[in-house]
Amino acid sequence: MVGRVSGRRSWSDAEKLEILAEAFRPGVRVRDVIARREVSSSLIYTWRKQARLGKLGGVAPALPAFAEVRVADVAAPAPQPATSTSGLICIEFPGGVRVSVDGSVDAGALARVLSVLR
Repeated sequence: MVGRVSGRRSWSDAEKLEILAEAFRPGVRVRDVIARREVSSSLIYTWRKQARLGKLGGVAPALPAFAEVRVADVAAPAPQPATSTSGLICIEFPGGVRVSVDGSVDAGALARVLSVLR
């Protein structure tokens, strides 16, 4: 547990930026820096906000930032036009029944239909 620092301490902008750079370095836990530097967590996050807004003097450290992400609607792929191989096939049965299909008909499905009509 982090102990409380008694009294108020004044931090220079340079010290604030140094602490921020240390606290938000990759692989470093902010709470470890808070304990080592004896600074409250609320100050760390206040200083980070001030640094992002340019309210701390000097050059602001590269602090982690969140990127805005937008989820777009996924458009359905446009249907591909059917490729026509050959023309129309007309089959006439003796009872006057006619079956007309195009050249891209599924052979198995046509065979099942014709077997029923015989």
